Amino acid sequence: MMKKLLIVLLALTVLGCGSKRKIVTKKDRSEKTEIPEIREESVKVEPDIVTDRPIISSTEAYIQTFADIAVQEMELYGIPASITLAQGILESGSGKGRLALKANNHFGIKCHDWTGPRIYHDDDRSQECFRKYKDASQSFRDHSEFLSKRKRYSKLFELKKDDYKGWARELRRAGYATDRRYPEKLIGLIERYSLDQYDIRSSDHSSEYIVKEHIVKEGDTLYSISRFYGLSVETIKQLNNIEGNTIKIGQTLILSEKEKP
Repeated sequence: MMKKLLIVLLALTVLGCGSKRKIVTKKDRSEKTEIPEIREESVKVEPDIVTDRPIISSTEAYIQTFADIAVQEMELYGIPASITLAQGILESGSGKGRLALKANNHFGIKCHDWTGPRIYHDDDRSQECFRKYKDASQSFRDHSEFLSKRKRYSKLFELKKDDYKGWARELRRAGYATDRRYPEKLIGLIERYSLDQYDIRSSDHSSEYIVKEHIVKEGDTLYSISRFYGLSVETIKQLNNIEGNTIKIGQTLILSEKEKP
């Protein structure tokens, strides 16, 4: 009897120990570990070099670049430098417009009787023909010749060089632009940027000996040259001892002469 009881107790002990064994499972290596999203903060980068150079607008930069050219054109053709600069700023978008960038055309002058390079650009109509120049200075010169050689602009040269308001209004009346507010825009630019200061620059050299000359080219006449420089035909004839009205291609004409006092 005792022997049977010991056997039963031993069996219960073995069963109790077995029930405490842990079940271990293998991890499925095919499962992917999720990587948390990292939010990257923007980094402010400070400039390496800090200068105290003043920041200027594109219009002010345009004036600095072309003021001397406008003054030179004024001294040769009698067109106020303020008007030339204001028109250049307005027509070219301070040098940033397509015609200025692609064709060096700062005044929106169309082809008309032009035989040189050209560019096509949408204006009053689609793909109109505009003049193309090798550099900006050529555009300024053509602007001077364009105004001085066309009869419809002749009244401009009856005005004083310091009358920029009169020049702005007459340009509109003569048909340079179709915008009714064109004169006010030019006047606004001149007064905002004090462009009229350049209209008196030529007087800085008034005491020097000055000689202006013109070399006659094909198509020139005494009348066209007189209108070009704002002189009378008789004045040119007297300065050059010309009798009659005949001039020759290649001939050098004296236009003005002033001696030191």
